[in-house]
Amino acid sequence: MAITIRAATPHDAADMAVLVDIAGHGLPAWLWGGAVKRGEAYSALEVGRSRALREEGAFSWRNARIAEIDTAVAGLLVGYREPDHPEDEDLDQIDPILRSLVQLEALASSTWYINVLAVYAEFRGRGVGSALIGEAERLAREANASGLSLIMQDDNGEALRVYQRHGFETAAARPYVPFAAGASAKNWLLMTKPLA
Repeated sequence: MAITIRAATPHDAADMAVLVDIAGHGLPAWLWGGAVKRGEAYSALEVGRSRALREEGAFSWRNARIAEIDTAVAGLLVGYREPDHPEDEDLDQIDPILRSLVQLEALASSTWYINVLAVYAEFRGRGVGSALIGEAERLAREANASGLSLIMQDDNGEALRVYQRHGFETAAARPYVPFAAGASAKNWLLMTKPLA
């Protein structure tokens, strides 16, 4: 079956919320759950859908590409070019669970940052992830980026093998602070790939 990749539209917001939560192993829903606890929403995924509908921001439909197989949404890529000079962040003001992510993203200046890459379970093993990585490389070249970058948990062996097969290498690591019980990750990894 052919894989097609297209620009996302606001109609993709619900799939985006689910797929970003898959990519983040539940961390996005945990973060969005704060709005539910405050009574601002009924569902964490509702909050994610609202975030995906924004016109601006990192997690916006405007920064997303959708992979489809036979018109069914199969996967998601969200990314953008990082600035040449990252903004200084006051790490003391950032939740310890997110601090390592902020530190690693700051090391990815000038790259095209893959914020989200996820594939629904029923479409895995069909080349969807590889097609989305290829799209990221195309967008990185268009953006005149120095390379590609992404951040992942060190306990995701399957994803690590896919990224390594596509030429990514570990550039840095920072401690993983669990947001829920039972986490097996020890570090967040910044993976980078130069553009040829």
